[in-house]
Amino acid sequence: MAYIDLPEFDEMDPEIQERARPIMEKTGKLGEIFKLLAVRKDIYFATDHMVQDYLLKKTELPYRVKEAIALLISKENGCKMCVDVHKGIAKMLGLSEELVEQILQGVDAMDVDEKEKALLRFCIRAAQKDNYKMTKADIDALKKLGYTDSQIVEAVAITGYFNYINTLSNVFGLGQEG
Repeated sequence: MAYIDLPEFDEMDPEIQERARPIMEKTGKLGEIFKLLAVRKDIYFATDHMVQDYLLKKTELPYRVKEAIALLISKENGCKMCVDVHKGIAKMLGLSEELVEQILQGVDAMDVDEKEKALLRFCIRAAQKDNYKMTKADIDALKKLGYTDSQIVEAVAITGYFNYINTLSNVFGLGQEG
């Protein structure tokens, strides 16, 4: 239960309701993060823009990598709600139950190539409070593996998005019992 009052569908801005209607029709409910974002129309639409462009669109990074980042960063940040949501999304996007469980055990448990593991370790490092200590050498190591500047920027943007959404979820007690 959230630590603040979250708006119900009929209390939301009409533009947000328009976005929410298909979700309501499909699932019968709105998640707490959707309701939290609906508290402020500007924050809702800025966040929705990130979701649409980083996570839902086909981009330079495959969905498998994007969902691995989502799960790893959310787990690292202790965001149980986001981990639970993204376990389901990862499976909907075709990740096997086995791979999802490997991701949740950590990068070293994953049955993926070393290049992908290096990018995921980089993202975990980028999510840390002392990420200002990262250097050009960290970027160059990924480039040496074949990642482009654009792919690295995308991976860090997704990492930053999950730090952001995990912070909102954790601070406002989303997905917490009672």
